[in-house]
Amino acid sequence: MRRRSVPLMLMLMLLSMLAAPLAQAVDLVRVVKSERQLYLLENGTVVGQYPVALGRQPRGHKQREGDLRTPEGRYVLDKKNAESAFYRSIRISYPNDDDRARAAALGVPPGGGIMLHGQKNGFGEYAAYAQRFDWTEGCIALTDADMDALWARVAVGTPIEIVP
Repeated sequence: MRRRSVPLMLMLMLLSMLAAPLAQAVDLVRVVKSERQLYLLENGTVVGQYPVALGRQPRGHKQREGDLRTPEGRYVLDKKNAESAFYRSIRISYPNDDDRARAAALGVPPGGGIMLHGQKNGFGEYAAYAQRFDWTEGCIALTDADMDALWARVAVGTPIEIVP
């Protein structure tokens, strides 16, 4: 009986591994604003790519609160929110010390609340239209389906690099 149970157990283990999702955590999220693309990277290799919409004034680095720009630089994805007003969201650690100093030198608040997020709740069905435009107040928007894929592969603490 023991001989039969060992191969059966091995086969069951193999089947359970094959049935498990193959999504792996990534070690870097890169957004290329000029391409309107978000890339998921693992050890320098692109393992996912998604189109994005940006702030309504997409050129240049965010300077202050209300300028409708998406920041540029290296940050950390520091908090997930499954109860967001925009489907799901992951907070970007903007502003950093340099952003605060730059805004202080200008005498303006740096702003904050910059997120990766899905569509506004109740408007997910319009994503094919909405994603053709830069419509956020400085955040990075994805379709809800793409946000689900991102959510599954990005852990809190993952760095994000936003480049022109």
